[in-house]
Amino acid sequence: MLAAYIIGGIVVILAVIFVALYNALVKLRNQVKNAWAQIDVQLKRRHDLIPNLMETVKGYMKHERETLEAVTKARNLAQQVASSGAGVRSRAESELGAALGKLIAVAESYPDLKANQNFLALQEELTSTENKISFSRQYYNDSVLRYNNQTMVFPSSLVAGMAGFKADDFFEITVAAEKETPKVSFT
Repeated sequence: MLAAYIIGGIVVILAVIFVALYNALVKLRNQVKNAWAQIDVQLKRRHDLIPNLMETVKGYMKHERETLEAVTKARNLAQQVASSGAGVRSRAESELGAALGKLIAVAESYPDLKANQNFLALQEELTSTENKISFSRQYYNDSVLRYNNQTMVFPSSLVAGMAGFKADDFFEITVAAEKETPKVSFT
């Protein structure tokens, strides 16, 4: 009889541990989804700003058609992969960020454009949005790190394997130009 109580107690303890680990994994997975939603909001904001920026810039940059087309193409690609995973989405968004960076750099050589209030306001809004994307991406990656660690450490890795929890992708910079240190020149 004592053996049955011991076995029953062990089963109950294992069940409680399983439920606790499962619930911890669910909470971490939900944090990752929430963090991704925050990135999604900021990326949507950036996508919405781009047409206004493009319209403002077009009148001044008639000879920069290639740069304008690159931004448009990158924005369209980013919107097409909006429902994809973090890996695909981060590559598309990195390309869009690089194209926007080139657009802003080219705009610097147009004094009338740099003085345009609408352009300045859009540039400030875009800069603010880029900062928010950066913070959201950092929070997302931190959430993914916690979640991935939990799915890989023992004993929760056993629960993760049985319950179908899989490691998530980080939101990474994939465009080489974004990884480079900016060059500052005061000449």
